[in-house]
Amino acid sequence: MEDSIKDQLIAFLKKRINNDLSHDFGHAYRVMGLAVKIAREERADLDIVIPAALFHDSVVYKGTDNYRKEHEESAKLAEEVLLTIPEYPKEKIREVAYAISVCSYSKGIVPRTIEAKVLQDADMLESTGAISIMRTFGSSMPMHVKAFYNMKDPFCERREPKPMKYSLDLFYQRLMRVSKRMHTKSAKRLTKHRDEFLKVFINEFRQELEETNKYLKKQ
Repeated sequence: MEDSIKDQLIAFLKKRINNDLSHDFGHAYRVMGLAVKIAREERADLDIVIPAALFHDSVVYKGTDNYRKEHEESAKLAEEVLLTIPEYPKEKIREVAYAISVCSYSKGIVPRTIEAKVLQDADMLESTGAISIMRTFGSSMPMHVKAFYNMKDPFCERREPKPMKYSLDLFYQRLMRVSKRMHTKSAKRLTKHRDEFLKVFINEFRQELEETNKYLKKQ
């Protein structure tokens, strides 16, 4: 992709994206970086991957049931903006929109194109590792999550995860599962270290809770 086109898209989105911490411009920018890395190794079309990555969360609804429409509306916005850029190849706009529309983790769609697979993988990489921890707890407040963790069963050993009530539950509903849903060899390789870091975090938190409980028992 020509740098001039990418720069125009970035300039537009810097003004446009003002979402919660887990879906801000920084998220879009990091996903683009990961998508470019994966795309180069998987020989995907960067003309499609770059705008798809930048726009994939350009429309986000906070605290409403409209979140299911977010990627469809983000795809529509990408189409509208790309049509205004004369030098962008118009025959690729439909593929950009498609990649964005199937990006959602919760829908569980297996994309038909390598570009859409690259985008899904890059977005899922943001749901594991250190950045996923920051995003999880950063999004808890605007979502009105009840507490960081369930005091009776912090690690979902005897219950189903409820991330809308407890921040830590998202680890068990999503963060520690995404690696199994990666499509490309590149992403599968990148996720290994990130997954290990999540385990380190969980183990450290478990130890701290055990230490606290020991102190309380001595009282």
